[in-house]
Amino acid sequence: MKKSTIWLLVLIMALTFIGLLYLQISYMENMVKMRNEQFSEAVKRSLYGVSSSIEQDETKRYLAEDIEETQKRLLSFEHGRSSIGKDIVSQHGFSIVSPDGTVSNFSFREQTSTILMKPKISGTTGKDYNSITNTYKGMQEMLKGQYLYQKGLLDEVILKILSTASTRPIMERIDTKRIDNYLKSELQNNGLNIPFQYAVVNKNGKILYNTPEYSPEEENALFTQILFPNDPPNKLNYLKVYFPTKKDYIFSSIRFMIPSFAFTFILLITFLFTIVTAFRQKRLTEMKNDFINNMTHEFKTPISTISLAAQMLKDPAVAKSPQMFQHISGVINDETKRLRFQVEKVLQMSMFERQKTMMKLNAVDVNDLVTSVMSTFKLKVEKFGGTIDADLAAEDAMVMVDEMHFTNVIFNLLDNAVKYAREDVPLALFIRTRIEGDKVEISIQDNGIGIKKEDLKKIFEKFYRVSTGNLHNVKGFGLGLAYVHKIVTDLKGTIRAESELGVGTKFIITLPLIKNK
Repeated sequence: MKKSTIWLLVLIMALTFIGLLYLQISYMENMVKMRNEQFSEAVKRSLYGVSSSIEQDETKRYLAEDIEETQKRLLSFEHGRSSIGKDIVSQHGFSIVSPDGTVSNFSFREQTSTILMKPKISGTTGKDYNSITNTYKGMQEMLKGQYLYQKGLLDEVILKILSTASTRPIMERIDTKRIDNYLKSELQNNGLNIPFQYAVVNKNGKILYNTPEYSPEEENALFTQILFPNDPPNKLNYLKVYFPTKKDYIFSSIRFMIPSFAFTFILLITFLFTIVTAFRQKRLTEMKNDFINNMTHEFKTPISTISLAAQMLKDPAVAKSPQMFQHISGVINDETKRLRFQVEKVLQMSMFERQKTMMKLNAVDVNDLVTSVMSTFKLKVEKFGGTIDADLAAEDAMVMVDEMHFTNVIFNLLDNAVKYAREDVPLALFIRTRIEGDKVEISIQDNGIGIKKEDLKKIFEKFYRVSTGNLHNVKGFGLGLAYVHKIVTDLKGTIRAESELGVGTKFIITLPLIKNK
């Protein structure tokens, strides 16, 4: 698959996921907003109902008091009065229905003295007819009087409420138990069956009464309603209700969206992981193709040389010349060793498939090991007209390593320095050892071509080579530094590289020292 195709799929999937997440988040925000508005409206209706109920309670109380006073006055007037004729006793009643369904009945009696005329309905004379008409008019006048009396009574109660109610302390005008019952009833009627706390405060914000658990923490969960809105502005009092579980109530409407959002997020993570893996596999495939090209070139040269030498041995003239025969045999031997070395490098790939390399650890002095490698490698460096020096400052630098593998690590780093030497500058290698705390530091520095910064962080990756696979000015499979990194890591050490293009490269290995007991 082409890289452009992969990037196109990445773009399409990314836009799809972003759009999906945006729609889900927008839907959740709208749900929360709508739920919050519904909650606020329901609470406002409930508080208005509570306020109205409290006002009706006060009206009923004043009406009952006034009726009681009126009855007392009528009874006292009744005892001091005598009249001719019959007393007419009128029974008056009132019924007030509260919002919670409670019916309150009030009644009082009105006694009046009048002379009732008993009409004679059987007669048909004009005199009898006039008597009936007068009697009917008298009854109308009596009902009119009763109506005017009741109206005056109610007006007197209303005037009393307006003039005296607001002067009384608020705690005498309300019943906290009734407020609690009204709140529960009104909230349930509006579909809100959640815990609440409330307080009664004056216009200055001073709390006159509050439930024991009243402790508002969130401003948006606190609602306010005026008690007795008809009171003067300077005597207004407020009912403040707090809902501690409002947030849970609001977000309960979108809980079903949380699994959907989580699954979408998991799909997004899986998609990103798949894309990263695809790019990594593509890059690995390219590296393997370069490796195959390099391996073919590296194997082709010694095989061709061995084949040519074998054909020369068939020549009778070569057999008659011992010197020529010895030379050709030496070429075959050298190329065979070279081929074996290349095969061993390829076999090193198998260790990268293991989690840990099988090693035989022994206590080794770092200076002794470096000295041994330098004496072996010195001839190869001098062959290219270079020099190799060392500053072995680390004393008693004993480490636990596999001697064979760690020797190969030093050899690989020195071999890389030879491969990437500059043609116009004599090769100069410098090895240094020193103690850093409880660790020993081994640095190998050269004056080669150096490494670019963008390549420096990738040089320890398997199959990675700074030069492309089509250019064979530098031989190799891209396994050397990956092998070095793996061995040093398995020995619980670290390795890093410092390089400047056109100046040289420095590899720094750090290994833990054996602690003296």
